[in-house]
Amino acid sequence: MDTKRHNQRSEQVHLEKVTFLMTLVLVSLLFLLLLLPFWGAIFWACIIGLIFSPMYQRLLRMGKPKPNLAALGTLLICFVIGIIPSLFVIISFFREGASLYNRLKSGEFDIADRIDKVQTAFPSIKNFFDRFDLDINSIQAQLSDFALTSSGYIAQNALALGQGTLQFFVALGLMLYMAFFMLRDGDKLVATLVRALPLGNEREYLLFNKFAEVVRATVKGNLLVAAVQGILGGFIFWVLDIHGALLWGVVMTLLSLIPVIGAGLIWGPVAIYLFAIGELSHGVILVAYGAGVIGLADNILRPLLVGRDTKLPDYIVLLSTLGGFSLFGMNGFVLGPLVAALFIAFWEIFIREFNTSKSGNASME
Repeated sequence: MDTKRHNQRSEQVHLEKVTFLMTLVLVSLLFLLLLLPFWGAIFWACIIGLIFSPMYQRLLRMGKPKPNLAALGTLLICFVIGIIPSLFVIISFFREGASLYNRLKSGEFDIADRIDKVQTAFPSIKNFFDRFDLDINSIQAQLSDFALTSSGYIAQNALALGQGTLQFFVALGLMLYMAFFMLRDGDKLVATLVRALPLGNEREYLLFNKFAEVVRATVKGNLLVAAVQGILGGFIFWVLDIHGALLWGVVMTLLSLIPVIGAGLIWGPVAIYLFAIGELSHGVILVAYGAGVIGLADNILRPLLVGRDTKLPDYIVLLSTLGGFSLFGMNGFVLGPLVAALFIAFWEIFIREFNTSKSGNASME
């Protein structure tokens, strides 16, 4: 009788645990669904918390201010050095994009005419396309449509940016509000997660440290490299009197988030066009500057700032960044390498902890 009662009690406890865990998963999914509309603000609040955490700790140690004041001071520094310049660049980018759209629509800037000039100057290009059965006229039309569509998209979003100013600043305020708590309570949140997750404290701290390390390296490294390449590219376009230098500088900044090939997707075709219209000196300057200065900045800075700190091979950084862009959009330049780094970290833990007996048996034999 006691055994039967004990078994019944064990079954009841098991049922209660299963029911509780299922309810826990359901409630957690519903909570995440509630937060989904604010995903971008929460994501970048976490990024700000991770990147500026050392500065927050330094402010705490300097004059021993209260945590609230230290977090507010850190956010103020972040706002001055990061957000205000970004807002200025974004507004200028949309203004330049709207100007390009008007020039394309009026025919002042004719993509087809420029492609014809390149084709006339380099007949081998047509032969190359013919060899692969590609219709250069179709490609020309597609490029013209793409230029008009993309610039029109920028122009429409410039209008939407003006109309949605209140919504934009609400999202910005929410991000800064969340970042305040990430800075002030970040250590407590990590400790709570370590207690909640059933992975083992040592593994969890290792994974959290890897997470923070990769996020800091990818965000600071990639953004710094992209900003440097965009500034260098916009500068040479301005020196060579190429219209829309600021616009193309921002585009090169965005494309530079893609390792190796980013900025070259802009300055390369422009250099070919300069050669096609007979501006040989400008073309040579742009090629030399693009390969020797813009490209060198990528080859030197990215391995130092990204590859070294994330401890990921260059080809993994490239593939994970491209995959991140395809899956997560602009946030992919952080999430892609982060997923790759966590993948490697999990397998390193598995090899170290679960394959020791095999390696031990092999050595005994």
